[in-house]
Amino acid sequence: MVRYVYEFAEGGREMAGLLGGKGANLAEMTRMGLPVPPGFTVTTEACRAFLATGSAPDGLDREISEHLSDLEGAAGRRLGEPGDPLLLSVRSGARFSMPGMMETILDVGLNDESVLGLAKVSGNERFAWDSYRRLVQMFGSTVMGVDGALFEDVMARLKDRRGAADDLGLDAGDLAELVEAYKELIRDRTGEYFPQSPAEQLRRAVLAVFESWNGERARLYRRREHIPDDLGTAVTVQTMVFGNLGADSGSGVAFTRDPATGRPGLYGDYLPNAQGEDVVAGIRNTVPLDELGRIDPESFSRLRDLMRTLETHYRDLCDIEFTIERGTLWMLQTRVGKRTAEAAFAIAGQLVEEGLISEDEALTRVGGSGLARLMFPRFDTSAVGEALAHGIPASPGAAVGAAVFDSAEAVRRAAAGEKVVLVRQETTPDDLPGMVAAQAVLTSRGGKTSHAAVVARGMGKVCVCGAEEIAVDPHGRRFTVGGTTVEEGTVISVDGSEGAVYPGAARLVDSAVMRYFETGGQDEEPTGLVAAVARAMRQSDGVRRLGVRANADTPEDAARARRFGAEGIGLCRTEHMFLGDRRQLVEAMILAGTDAAREQALDALLPLQRQDFVGILEAMDGLPVTIRLLDPPLHEFLPDRTELAVRLAAAEAQGSPPSAHDAELLDAVNRMHEENPMLGLRGVRLGLVAPGLVAMQVRAIAEAVVERKRAGGDPRAEIMVPLVDTVEELRIVREEVEQVLAEVADRSGVALSCPVGTMIELPRAALTAGRIAEEARFFSFGTNDLTQTTWGFSRDDVEAAFFSAYLDKGIFTVSPFETIDREGVGRLVEIAVAEGRAVRPDLKIGVCGEHGGDPESVHFFHAAGLDYVSCSPFRVPVARLEAGRAALSGTGGGDTR
Repeated sequence: MVRYVYEFAEGGREMAGLLGGKGANLAEMTRMGLPVPPGFTVTTEACRAFLATGSAPDGLDREISEHLSDLEGAAGRRLGEPGDPLLLSVRSGARFSMPGMMETILDVGLNDESVLGLAKVSGNERFAWDSYRRLVQMFGSTVMGVDGALFEDVMARLKDRRGAADDLGLDAGDLAELVEAYKELIRDRTGEYFPQSPAEQLRRAVLAVFESWNGERARLYRRREHIPDDLGTAVTVQTMVFGNLGADSGSGVAFTRDPATGRPGLYGDYLPNAQGEDVVAGIRNTVPLDELGRIDPESFSRLRDLMRTLETHYRDLCDIEFTIERGTLWMLQTRVGKRTAEAAFAIAGQLVEEGLISEDEALTRVGGSGLARLMFPRFDTSAVGEALAHGIPASPGAAVGAAVFDSAEAVRRAAAGEKVVLVRQETTPDDLPGMVAAQAVLTSRGGKTSHAAVVARGMGKVCVCGAEEIAVDPHGRRFTVGGTTVEEGTVISVDGSEGAVYPGAARLVDSAVMRYFETGGQDEEPTGLVAAVARAMRQSDGVRRLGVRANADTPEDAARARRFGAEGIGLCRTEHMFLGDRRQLVEAMILAGTDAAREQALDALLPLQRQDFVGILEAMDGLPVTIRLLDPPLHEFLPDRTELAVRLAAAEAQGSPPSAHDAELLDAVNRMHEENPMLGLRGVRLGLVAPGLVAMQVRAIAEAVVERKRAGGDPRAEIMVPLVDTVEELRIVREEVEQVLAEVADRSGVALSCPVGTMIELPRAALTAGRIAEEARFFSFGTNDLTQTTWGFSRDDVEAAFFSAYLDKGIFTVSPFETIDREGVGRLVEIAVAEGRAVRPDLKIGVCGEHGGDPESVHFFHAAGLDYVSCSPFRVPVARLEAGRAALSGTGGGDTR
């Protein structure tokens, strides 16, 4: 029989899949003997069963009742009893942290009778009514579906009448009035009464948490963080402890190290006379955690000891929620804390130095996506001028955008291509779409543990919180600071590293990490963050199996790629060498009416291509350079068809003689026109029907190799034939290539060895890879085209047409052009690798589509047995790092969370 409920004492952190992260960690702390309010966890299996059927699974109500009875027995109180009520918190807890994305209901068990008993037993009438209004508000919005903003409006009107700056300015009578107003609001909006039965409150609260798994903001967050939709959430039911009992009580969130920078020390926020939700909601400005040492030294000392215990136990940065109830410290939650990319690298290095983790484990705790963010530019602090305002640097980086004041406007403008900064007093989970769309988040309230800070750090967004100088007017769509008013649409710059906001678009400069890679890490001994990155890169390079090459078409790109650590060029696209001034020579080749004219045009192109190859081979001396023969359709090198026709028609209308050259070009364009040129005359097909084109390119490569060898270099050119569908195509071209190589070698007296291979970028090629391997010395997967042809997508059309809808509907969790489609395209890769190596065991195999620089895809290519990945120069460090992580994790997913 399936079991759905576990007491905290029965679990441990290894059970996160069943108990959720929160439940598993509460169980772990209970097992460690930490002061955890007792409770139990309803499993993710119960949630999945509920979501599948729409009703609670058989036996769940009975199990909850039994565990509640045990809890009541241990506490000596019953849920909601009028004299001395036991109250409960009901909180979500998925396997992976989803801060603020699902529901919480506190103070379950209060009703019109038990609130009076709570007031009497606590000796604090205001506290009792404050707790009751929280329950009615949370239950009304979460369980009964009333818009949460309506409750806020009712409180705002009451505060205005009383002249109260915040909720602490309301007395017991005010809060009792507020409870009645909330209950009336619920009746008006739902036709139901707020339930007075504690048992009904508990049951409906648990089911509401289950339902919140499929709420819009939870689904959006999972798509953003690549969290599977089928995991479900657990529910923790826990005895309430109260931070809102007065000045000797409070709640806080703490980190064992700074989650923004990684600096050692205790970091966090504390809010006296408050429940935990007040801290993360940012509705009142918190005090720094250190201030607790003055307010309550004994609790602070105890907390500090427990934080040290937890960090040593988890061997990582811990994020902790706690409550102090009349001088008694309670631990409400811990988890391995979310952190910025900067903090991830810094903390990993620190923990190695402290002997808590190994170098290998440190590498698994950083990721390529984070490294890419550290390579982003920063503001030039010498040129930004005076800041508009300062706040708490909650998530580092530099971002520029137009100020917007609500989530919908952020989404609308971002969809139109505009960069925006979301400005709010504080964010709520409902702001998630706007946070995703924005370049940065700026709030006037909250601290490093507020909702805005935690979610922004998790997403890698720039964030400044608690900029108290800013007065945000969301209705007027502006903010003011000092004598300056910033209207919606005004461009501002947000520095999440320094916590500063500047007017206008501040100038950007390379980050220190980018400068480190640009110099090849040779200029000076790195320090700080750069040293932490360098350490991770050394470790990754030492353990990775996958080689990392670059896609580069010029000597400058090749040199940069080598500085970034590339071990060769996996894709040199020769068509990029035909642009600019050389287009006229290509036109001459296309328009040639005789073999002699074509040869003349090719002869003019040859020395230009040769010098390009010389420069690239020199930059990559001693490393392989895979040169792809001309791939795109020839019509791409001719003028636009419509533009030519208009020019000729205009000349005719003006009575001028038409340009013979234009007429010849138009004839060629019409002759070569294809309805779908990406599936037409290109790649190997073009080489087979355009006499002399392959020979010219191969001769240029061969002569460049000869020149470099004569100069004392070590050129290692490889020749790649694109768009092969059948082994016969490759055989014909390979024979022509080898004939030209032999001719150049014989004439120069220099031995040449340039392996010939092919791109696997069509499904047929992947499925017949065993035959193709008979003629190929190497394979390189062109995953961009392989994705297009496998899915039947035209990338230029479909991404704008319907990809956003597919992502919204959950058909995609990520674009297949961004991360490899393992089930379809990936299956073709696996087939081609297996069949190719069965024929030629020493077959070298790589990938040269941009998937080669995607962290998640690198892990797949490692598992599939490829020899190397190739990507743009700027993604080379990312690929190097992920290749090392893939070697340590076996086949694990990449840097997705």
